[in-house]
Amino acid sequence: MLIRLLRRYLKPYTAALIVILVVQAAQAIASLYLPSQNADIIDNGVAQGDAAYILRTGGWMLAVSFGQVIATLVAVFLGARTAMAMGRDLRQDLFRKAMDFSAREMAHFGAPSLITRTTNDVQQVQMLVLMTLVLLISAPMIMIGGGAMAMRHDLALSSLLLVILPVLAIFVGLMLRRMNPLFRGMQKAIDAVNRVLREQINGLRVIRAFQRSQYERDRFDGVNLALTKLQLSVGYAFALMFPFVMLVMNLTSVAVIWFGGHRVESGAMEVGGLTAFITYLMLILMSVMMASMMFFFVPRAQACAERIGDVLDSGISVHEVADPIHQMPHPGELALDAVSFQFQGADAPVLQDISFAAYPGEMTAIIGATGSGKTTLINLIARLYDATDGTVSLGGVDVRDLAFDALWGAIGFVPQKPYLFGGTVRSNLQYGKADATEEEMWQALEVAQIADFVRQDELGLDMEIAAGGGNVSGGQRQRLSIARAVIRRPDVYVFDDAFSALDFATDARLRAALAPVTRHSTVVVVSQRVGTIMEADRIVVLDDGRVVGLGHHDELLETCPTYREIAESQMSLEDAR
Repeated sequence: MLIRLLRRYLKPYTAALIVILVVQAAQAIASLYLPSQNADIIDNGVAQGDAAYILRTGGWMLAVSFGQVIATLVAVFLGARTAMAMGRDLRQDLFRKAMDFSAREMAHFGAPSLITRTTNDVQQVQMLVLMTLVLLISAPMIMIGGGAMAMRHDLALSSLLLVILPVLAIFVGLMLRRMNPLFRGMQKAIDAVNRVLREQINGLRVIRAFQRSQYERDRFDGVNLALTKLQLSVGYAFALMFPFVMLVMNLTSVAVIWFGGHRVESGAMEVGGLTAFITYLMLILMSVMMASMMFFFVPRAQACAERIGDVLDSGISVHEVADPIHQMPHPGELALDAVSFQFQGADAPVLQDISFAAYPGEMTAIIGATGSGKTTLINLIARLYDATDGTVSLGGVDVRDLAFDALWGAIGFVPQKPYLFGGTVRSNLQYGKADATEEEMWQALEVAQIADFVRQDELGLDMEIAAGGGNVSGGQRQRLSIARAVIRRPDVYVFDDAFSALDFATDARLRAALAPVTRHSTVVVVSQRVGTIMEADRIVVLDDGRVVGLGHHDELLETCPTYREIAESQMSLEDAR
């Protein structure tokens, strides 16, 4: 997966990669050139007392060293730009993929995991690319070239490499085998920390209200400790690697000096050649050390790449057809024909054989006990899920054949849990209509019975709204969400229990203000309050995912025991009538 991901996202930067490869090759050649020239200075300059040779050769070495510095700067600059650009593209594709997910895929991955995959996981892959482009490309060149140059200076002494390199290779292989599962577990542990922290921040009021602060501290300590233990295990591995490699390097240096000294004494090797051989040996071992360090990035990046690939390769259950319909012949008309829905892996369907129609200028209400499938039914209309059986039609067209822009542009949706985005009242209303004028915004706020609250703030429409609407009450969030739906003047209004946080007086005023605004639109209301839907043109009664009643309020009181039971639980039978 890691190779496939890199091949896909580095392809647009092929030219930069070629330049980096050329520059790194030049840098490697320079690294191999300098020790050989240094040996010549010792053997032919210092030993012979030739000052001119020393100055001439030393000048070339300074020039090569300066060029090496320039090459390093170019490699680092281009490598960093390429790695960051790849990370940007990867995050962008993950974000776009997540935006295309239906509620089913979102539930499968979970928001905390998607956040971790888009940030931390991408960062690990990005870091691997950066380190590879800056360090790893030149390492095998120096390793191979250094080996060749070492053998050129003394073939017999080079036999030490046949002992050193296999020892290092076996050690690195064993360490990688141990690190792979640790890195996979570490990414899952980061997901767990992210999930628990997100729950605790969002549920802070509930935690305090039920005095569960200590329990939540213990829960966070549990996932935090699990992550810490995994990170310590990784740290121990790194702590073991570097001393071992340094031990091998130092022992090798001692062996080279010992055996090389005897060869110099016997005349088989010159002092400059021994110095160059030691330098090449150090270059080889440093390259092995860099490669070893890089190999420790690979397992974690591989685990992250697999998690990223799971998102990018994930199928989307709700997708737009190849040639979608953009125009609806009967705007506002809503029809459900024998609709059923079952969650993936569930034993029984949530909705079964649901059929009813709703028309412009009418209000259709949906009521039922908790868990009867009301919100799931609304989600099918908005196509957050696709029905497993039957047809949901809008404007005379199956919603699965409609273009997303046409479908969602025709619906003004107020969810059961209203969500406001961080910004201002103005920016939140512009989610409903991007080019809305101030007059349209105030009209929508007046309809939603929230205009007076906004006027009380000295900033007015620029009043600050915290992410999620945390700085306003539940009723104010609902009314601002209703204003956001009203401002777009859609063909279909969908209110999913959108009046539950309002008192009866505000509820009545809001519904009265909505009536003239929605008189040419289809209105679908999900409510637990019978008083909110008594005047509906059509009431759909759900029980255990089935329609058990369909008709007017008075009719259902006579014919539907489920509806009558709900009505009597909220008001006396006389008031209900």
